[in-house]
Amino acid sequence: MGTDDRQPGWRFWIDRGGTFTDIVAQAPDGRIQTGKLLSENPEHYADAAVEGVRRLLGAGPGPLPPGRVETVRMGTTVATNALLERKGEPTLLAITRGFGDALTIGWQSRPIRLHRQLYDRVIEIDARVGVDGTVLQPLDEDRARAGFAAAHAVGLRSVAIVLLHGWRWTADEIRLAEIARETGFTQVSVSHEIGALIKLVGRGDTTVADAYLSPVLRAYVDRVGAELGEDTPLLFMQSNGGLTGARAFRG
Repeated sequence: MGTDDRQPGWRFWIDRGGTFTDIVAQAPDGRIQTGKLLSENPEHYADAAVEGVRRLLGAGPGPLPPGRVETVRMGTTVATNALLERKGEPTLLAITRGFGDALTIGWQSRPIRLHRQLYDRVIEIDARVGVDGTVLQPLDEDRARAGFAAAHAVGLRSVAIVLLHGWRWTADEIRLAEIARETGFTQVSVSHEIGALIKLVGRGDTTVADAYLSPVLRAYVDRVGAELGEDTPLLFMQSNGGLTGARAFRG
């Protein structure tokens, strides 16, 4: 049997923080090199992570030559910064009729503090399923479509869909997601897919955060991926400590 004579490529570990981006690289011969750049320095480079890779490789502009990089693994606070600075995607919340204020009220702890919510607009959905799956009120698709259209008309493109008992009885959430996409929403976060929690508030907050932050992350990931080139394996660290491919990375 023949042996594999291919040389390993460079391996990069990158931490992109709000102020600095730190890069650790292992060259094909095993040597370790490091770099540190300002995360935001638009007069000198478009993205600190990509610039750090280029500098350590000695590479110029354009996609990286195929085969030079074995892997890039990155942790980033892009979503955290967007959350803290309230710079996420303007978001619509679609929730069961009668529960439009549920996420604002929260857990009703005393004293009640009405927190500023991440969503910009709410539509209440005419659909109700009991805890045992009994359909108490069929989904009014026409009314839902009109609500989505009105929100889309004022510029909203991201929606969080959260229905009572939707964690288990998913049919109405699935149909609403289809209608939202047909209406033109490009980010559709559905509660039973994001986090199938029983409690409406926890599930709703998680789904809204996903709708609010995923477009920001997607824009960043796409930009980094385009600059590194599609042949460069790119993995991102999730909040649970695991790694996921760039295409699956979300808020």
